[in-house]
Amino acid sequence: MASRQSNKRQEPEPGLPQTAWAVLGLLSFPGERTGYELKKWADASLRFFYWSPAISQIYAELRRLETCGYVTSARSGPEEPRTKRLYAITEAGRAALADWAGGDGGAVVLKHPLVLRVWLGHLAEPDRLRALVEEHIDRTRAELKEARDALAHAESVPEWRHPAVALRWSVRQHLAELELAEAMLADLADLEGLREPGGPPPGP
Repeated sequence: MASRQSNKRQEPEPGLPQTAWAVLGLLSFPGERTGYELKKWADASLRFFYWSPAISQIYAELRRLETCGYVTSARSGPEEPRTKRLYAITEAGRAALADWAGGDGGAVVLKHPLVLRVWLGHLAEPDRLRALVEEHIDRTRAELKEARDALAHAESVPEWRHPAVALRWSVRQHLAELELAEAMLADLADLEGLREPGGPPPGP
């Protein structure tokens, strides 16, 4: 394998975006990985409680992290049938990630497109609004199954004890989302024929 490459700077830029820390976190587990493998890991874990970046964004963050000295990369050797670039976390990257992980998590910002549409329900047809909630319930049930499958896999890998805790939270969150969406569907049913169009939304 070729020697590892690093564009390390003397003073890495502060204030990395959260997605950069998430990508660096994927590299904090044992082994080296390609950008494609990191995308697969994000799809199998991160997406259930954060999000899964596009492959182009993963490579953009890897370049940023390499510039900061938090990641090194190397091309595979001639013994590989296809040349690929493998990425690994550096000691500086692991230390910076540990500092970030131990910091303030910040406030949770909820952006729920379905709830926003229901909030604007006075502009929608009742049947369409109910259908949107029902579609959301179906998607959430499918995602719950996938989250449970991901949890079962994480629980089988000793090094993934903490990812398993995060995935358990995700399973519970999906269950809660189902309960909330089903209650919303019941609320909409109660409103049928009782709405007063044009009234202001609830306020403080």
